[in-house]
Amino acid sequence: MRTLLISPETPKSFWTLEQSCDLSLAKTLIPPLGLLTVAALLPSDWELRLVDLNTRSISESDWDWADVVLISGMIVQRQSMLEMCREAKLRRIPVVAGGPYPTACPDELLDIEVDFLVLGEAEETIHDIVAAVQNGESSRVFREGEKPSMSISPVPRFDLLRLTDYASMAIQTSRGCPFNCEFCDIVQLYGRKPRYKLPEQVIAELEYLRGIGWRGDVFVCDDNFIGNKKHAEATLDKLIPWMKSNGEPFSFWAQTSINLGKDVPLIDLMTEANFASVFIGIESPDNQVLSSARKFHNISNPLAEAIDVIKRNGLNIMASFIIGFDNEEEGAGRRICEFVEQNQIPSVMLNTLQVLPKTALWDRLKKEERLLEQKTSGQTTAGRLNYVPTRPASDILKEYEEAVFRIYDPRNYLERAYNFFLAMRPTRHFLATGETNAPASEERPSLRGRLKELRAFLKLAWWQGVLPPYRWQFWRQLIGLMRKNPTRVKKYLVSCATGENMFRMRELVHQRLKHR
Repeated sequence: MRTLLISPETPKSFWTLEQSCDLSLAKTLIPPLGLLTVAALLPSDWELRLVDLNTRSISESDWDWADVVLISGMIVQRQSMLEMCREAKLRRIPVVAGGPYPTACPDELLDIEVDFLVLGEAEETIHDIVAAVQNGESSRVFREGEKPSMSISPVPRFDLLRLTDYASMAIQTSRGCPFNCEFCDIVQLYGRKPRYKLPEQVIAELEYLRGIGWRGDVFVCDDNFIGNKKHAEATLDKLIPWMKSNGEPFSFWAQTSINLGKDVPLIDLMTEANFASVFIGIESPDNQVLSSARKFHNISNPLAEAIDVIKRNGLNIMASFIIGFDNEEEGAGRRICEFVEQNQIPSVMLNTLQVLPKTALWDRLKKEERLLEQKTSGQTTAGRLNYVPTRPASDILKEYEEAVFRIYDPRNYLERAYNFFLAMRPTRHFLATGETNAPASEERPSLRGRLKELRAFLKLAWWQGVLPPYRWQFWRQLIGLMRKNPTRVKKYLVSCATGENMFRMRELVHQRLKHR
C-alpha cells in the first residue's frame, strides 16, 4: 500500500520562526511528530512517502504514486488541510484524516466527505484503520476508547525526514496536563491525567536520532514536561548519564508550567541534561484575569520570583501572554509590557485570545451567545476575535498592536536579552574549573558544523550589527557579555536570533490588523 503522508502548511506566526530557520539553513522549525508516530504504527510492508508542505510543495508524481493519503494537522493548519483533502478526493484517492483539528472539528472534515476520520489518538485504533483501508471500505469514523498507554507508542519514523529541512527535532515523553485552564484544549484532546513514556523509550528515540545523524536542538513537545515531576525526574535521571556518555549531542527545550520556579533541584537536573530553554504560559500579570481563566497555578506561584529563579539557575525563558480575556481591564497590553520589562524576559509570544472548540471557554461563551462563528482559524498572532469580549474589541486590538511594537522593538528586546543572560549563573563547568571552553567530554562539532555556526553568526551580525541603527548596541552588549558572563554568550546569541523573528513580526501584525 503506497501511503502518502501529508503535513499541512502552517501560516506565519510566532512559532514559524523563519529567520531562526534561515540561520540554521533549515526550511521549517520542527517535523510533524504525530504523523511520524502514526507512520511507525503502519504495517511494515506499506510503502511510505512524507510530504511536509512547510518544506516542499506536493507534486503530481506524489499524487500519482499514492494509493492512500494520511493527513494530520492542527486547527491553525485548517485551510491547508482541507485543501489537501479536497485535492485527494478529486483524484479519487482515499483519505484518512486525524490529529487535533479533525478531533476538535469533525463535522468540517465530514462535510467534505473524507473517507476515514480518526478522532483522538491512534495507537489502539490503528489495526481497525489499516483493515478498513485494505478492505476498500469508506465513510468510517474511528474513535479512541480510553486514552492509550504511551508505553505502546513506537519510535517515530524519523528516517522519513530530510533532516536538513528542520531547525530542531522533536520527541514526546508525555501527553496531557494536570491543570484545567478554561481557554486551553489540551485537557479535551489528551486528558487531564498525564500519561508517560518509559524513560527507556525516550532514550531509545534519542539513540535513533543520534544514529541517523541528528545533532543539535530537540524540542520535548509535551504539553507540560513537569506535569508529573516524578516522571520528569525519572526521565532526567536516565537522560543525564546517556548525554554524558554520548558527548552531549543534543540541546533540549520544553514547555513547562511556572511552578518549575519553586523547584531548583529539578531545574538543576534539566540543565545538567542540557536543557537550554523553557516555554511558559504566563498569559497575564493580572490575578483577576488568571482566576477567570482558571490558571490558578500562576497565582499560587509568584510569577516574578519564579522567573528570577529559573533565569538565575541556567534556563532561558520564552513566555506566552494573551490579550482579550474576560475580566480584563483597560491597559492590559501596557501591563504586560511592564511585566516583561521588569522581569527582563527576552522572547515573548503575544497572542490575541482565540476561543477553541470543545474547550470550557467555548462551551461557556456558546451558552452566553457570545461566539461570533462556529469555526475558528486558531490563529493567535493578530487573529480575528471569534467571540464578543467584555470590553470593546477595538480597544483590545489597539492595545495588542501597541504591545507588539513595544515588546518587539529591537532596542528593547536586545536590552532585555542582555540583562537576562547577564544575571544567569555561569555554566557548571566554569564554576567547577574556571574554564570557559566546553568540557572535553562533549562531542566536538564537525568542520561542517563549525562552518554552519560561523555562517549563522556572520548573518546575525549583518542583520543586527551592520545594517540597523541599533548596531552599536548589538556590539556593545556582545562585548559586555563576553567580559562579564562569557559562558552564556552562545545562548545570548541564540536569543538575539530569536528576536530577529519578532522584529519582523511587527509588520505582519500591522498588516493583518489593517486588513481586518
